[in-house]
Amino acid sequence: MRDRTFFFENGPRAILLFHAYTSTPNDMRSLGRALERANYTVYAPTFKGHGTADPDDILSARPEDWVNDGREALKFLRDKGYEEIAVFGLSLGGLVATKLLLEESVVAGGTFASPIVDNRKIRIAENFWPFYEYMKKKAGHSASRIEVMKEDAEPKFEETMSELQELVASMVPQYGEVTKPVFIAQGGQDEMIDPHTAGEFRDLLTDAKVDFHWYEEAPHVLTVGEPGKQLQLDLLTFLSTINWNGGE
Repeated sequence: MRDRTFFFENGPRAILLFHAYTSTPNDMRSLGRALERANYTVYAPTFKGHGTADPDDILSARPEDWVNDGREALKFLRDKGYEEIAVFGLSLGGLVATKLLLEESVVAGGTFASPIVDNRKIRIAENFWPFYEYMKKKAGHSASRIEVMKEDAEPKFEETMSELQELVASMVPQYGEVTKPVFIAQGGQDEMIDPHTAGEFRDLLTDAKVDFHWYEEAPHVLTVGEPGKQLQLDLLTFLSTINWNGGE
């Protein structure tokens, strides 16, 4: 598998897009192109451990690595001369985007189907292990060998989930201090997270201007298909209304 990172350099205002767990920036490519057509520069990096043929690579990385990837992406754009930057992410990517929104000088930010308030109910395991088995089988490993690999990998997976919970718990108390514009998108048929946590996140942003969008029939991955088309329109509207000189 090749690196799916993309950088669409166009307008003077830049957008960072962060992908989901086990995924790549491919989930963001259609959205990235729509933003590029609207005269935004778009950068979507690949998180550490992702985009390879071996799912154990994902388990070798930690949430702090992905936050650092986010900071490095921000630095990349600043080094290119971009000063007006907004950050958004799908699922795991939304956690990273929110971390940057809280701690970095960005204009605005937002989440697409992200477990940003309480991720104890997320169903990552139910999706990760079939993906893990599929990739190992594709690599030529036998069923018995894959079971042994899974047993070895499970503690790393549990550690990652625990660290993600700690990351979310550390951010929640800061939500009331956010004053920058925030975009929240959530599908009503989300099979990965409790969709109602999006509303909880909105309610905790007591001092922020929040643009909240609920897509009743949409699944977890909001950035593709019909939901993705509506998301593009809604996000472009949001970006056209914010104050890019400060975002307050």
